[in-house]
Amino acid sequence: MIFVTVGHELRFDRLIRGLDEWVKETSYKDIFAQVAELGDEGYKPRNFEWQSFLDPETFKARFDKADLIVAHAGMGTIITALTMKKPLLIMPRKGALKETRNDHQIATAEQFARRNGIYVANDETELGSVLDQLITNPPPIIKEAASEFAEPQLIQTIRGFIYDGKAPKNV
Repeated sequence: MIFVTVGHELRFDRLIRGLDEWVKETSYKDIFAQVAELGDEGYKPRNFEWQSFLDPETFKARFDKADLIVAHAGMGTIITALTMKKPLLIMPRKGALKETRNDHQIATAEQFARRNGIYVANDETELGSVLDQLITNPPPIIKEAASEFAEPQLIQTIRGFIYDGKAPKNV
C-alpha cells in the first residue's frame, strides 16, 4: 500500500495532481493520501481515496501499513520514515511556486537522496517514472531503523559550541 502525506499545514497540489494522473494511467489501486486542508481552490484527487486530516492514531496506522510512503520533503515525514524503516519517495515543494517560503525542501531532498531507502522525484514530471520503478522493483527492506534521537557525537559538538564557543570541525 502507498501512503501519501503532504503534512498538515499546506496543500501540495503538484504532488497530488501528479499522483492522481499516475493512478489514472496505471490503474494502481492501493493508495491513500492525507492531503491537508484544500479549501475551495485545492486539487481534489479523483482516482484514489483521500482525507484532508488524519488524527495521530489513524496517521500512524496508515504509516505502519504502508509499503511505500510518498511525501513532500518535510523533516517530520523523513524522520518518521527512517525510524519506522519505510521506503520513502519525496518530492520537494518549491519556493518559486509559493508552495513554501523558500527552497529548503530542495536542499533537504538533495541531502537525503544519498541515503538508502529514500528516493526523490524532483518534480511532477519525474513522479510517475520513479513510482513505476519502485513498484516494478520494490526497494530492499531497510534493516536498521534510524535513531529517534541525535547521535551522541552531534549532541556533544552542539554542547561544545553553545557552552564553550568551539566551532565544529569538518563542517
